[in-house]
Amino acid sequence: MFRLTADSPLGPITLVEEDGAIVALDWGGAGVDETPVLVEAHRQLAAYFGGDLTEFDLPLAPKVSGRQRAFLDALIAIPFGETLTYGEIARATGMSAQGAGQACGANPIAIIIPCHRVTGTGNLGGFSAKGGVETKVALLRHEGAASLLI
Repeated sequence: MFRLTADSPLGPITLVEEDGAIVALDWGGAGVDETPVLVEAHRQLAAYFGGDLTEFDLPLAPKVSGRQRAFLDALIAIPFGETLTYGEIARATGMSAQGAGQACGANPIAIIIPCHRVTGTGNLGGFSAKGGVETKVALLRHEGAASLLI
């Protein structure tokens, strides 16, 4: 596995690559491997945080079950700046709202697979990444979904 760490507005982010695909995004950490995939992933993250990218185009291979991968694909389909509730994404994927919440929390590639775009009904819901809900709020504000926060 290769790891590359770069600064972001949310603090250091480390991307992990295995067999030519991103398998994880870790908060903090240290990595200095500069593979083409990791360099491109960090370039795209910088463009995202710089307001120049709304959709990632990277090879992803999260180490999850087939059912979880289908759920993650549904998250990827949520457009930049839009949100779905846990109930809406649950209905779309054939799981319970609680199951959708657990699946969001198990997402190994946050931001790139945008679990932050899933909210509760009338509330933000949780966020299992470093910084918790404050990080989710920062990502939603960055994407212009701040009307949810009022």
